[in-house]
Amino acid sequence: MQLPVATPTAIAIFVTIWWVVLFAILPFGVRSQHEEAERHLGTDPGAPVAPRLALKALATTLVAVVVWAALMAWIAWMA
Repeated sequence: MQLPVATPTAIAIFVTIWWVVLFAILPFGVRSQHEEAERHLGTDPGAPVAPRLALKALATTLVAVVVWAALMAWIAWMA
C-alpha cells in the first residue's frame, strides 16, 4: 500500500493520534480509592485502584490504527 504522505509524516500523525486517543480512553472504567473505600497510606484518595493500563494501551492502539487508516484513506481520496 502506498501512503499518501511521506513515511515520517505518517508515523508522526499516528503517534499524535495515539496520544490523543490514549487521553480519551484513560478515564473509562477507573474507580478511585475513595469510591472503593480501599485506602493506601501516603496516596491521594483520588488515585485509581486498578487503572488496567495494558488493556487501555491495547484499546488505544486498536482505535488509533482505525482512525489513522481512515485519515490516510481520506487524504489519498482528496489528493
